[in-house]
Amino acid sequence: MRYLEEFRDPKVAKALASEIAKNAVGLPEIKLMEVCGSHTMAIARYGLRKLLPDNIQLISGPGCPVCVTSNRYLDKAIAISRLPQVTITTFGDMMRVPGSTSSLEKERSKGSDIRIVYSTMDAIQFAYNNPQRQVVFLGVGFETTAPTIAASIIQASEREIKNYSVLCAHKTMPKPMEAIAAGDKVDLQGFICPAHVSTIIGSKPYQFLSETYGKACVIAGFEPLDILESVNMLIGQIKKSKPAVEIQYSRVMTVDGNPAALKIMDEVFDVSDAEWRGLGKIPGSGLKIKKIFRQLDADLIYDLDVEPTLEETGCICGEVMQGISSPTDCPLFASVCTPEDPVGACMVSSEGSCAASFKYEL
Repeated sequence: MRYLEEFRDPKVAKALASEIAKNAVGLPEIKLMEVCGSHTMAIARYGLRKLLPDNIQLISGPGCPVCVTSNRYLDKAIAISRLPQVTITTFGDMMRVPGSTSSLEKERSKGSDIRIVYSTMDAIQFAYNNPQRQVVFLGVGFETTAPTIAASIIQASEREIKNYSVLCAHKTMPKPMEAIAAGDKVDLQGFICPAHVSTIIGSKPYQFLSETYGKACVIAGFEPLDILESVNMLIGQIKKSKPAVEIQYSRVMTVDGNPAALKIMDEVFDVSDAEWRGLGKIPGSGLKIKKIFRQLDADLIYDLDVEPTLEETGCICGEVMQGISSPTDCPLFASVCTPEDPVGACMVSSEGSCAASFKYEL
């Protein structure tokens, strides 16, 4: 690869689309789910659904880390933000996600000290420079961001920065994919597996999806030609009735992933159950901070009474992330719920299914 444009060549895209159509002849309706927000946005941005034959359907799953974060977690973050001498630090997408009755953005407008940072190291440095304040970082994301947050916990411990802590809501990808594959809500034939996550964990953790559940799997890059090639690879597996885990994104990832990142995650986190918006509690799908770092675990430090959890009436974000419904099925979509005034998390995040559909597919 020399230039990014090589992966966006319209002529090659049309050739791939023709090959997909040819290979899909005679197949029943095939549903393929992507579980990465960057894939969701690329599919909508480049109009890839329109290039595929009618019997090949791309549906979005729980691939947006902000979208799957539960109201319970948001409500606790909001409650902590209201405490004196506390600064909340977070990535920008979390600011506007509605909790049960408020959001971080609304709390900041009322005077809470809530700051957007670009990395965990920014949060660590702010805590070091402001020892009079308690700095809480909102640890949200999948295996992609977990190593960086693990690194911040180790650094805070080593530097004895006692006013820094993490409110951890990290989730891992294979378990929710299993929940969808094992369920009966979506007749799914294959997964476009997440690239960022896979650069960390490798391809082996997905093998059970093909071996136990018979789902075709391809780990795809983010560009339109990556995704089209991956769709073609998935169709090839389905036609041969030989589900497997293949790597299309071989220019970046390997079978074994990133051993250094996995090591630091294992040093800091234990596997835990996790609450997923729309999917409920999934055993073994989350990460919690180990007891040896309990002094940096905001969930333990701030033992607060949090308001009862409420869900927005009419929002079907949970059904969208399960692949049961599409954004346009929601009665609130593009009317009551817009990117400027979002009702649900899927319209807030830049990786959300509803935001992608609103921006590129209306």
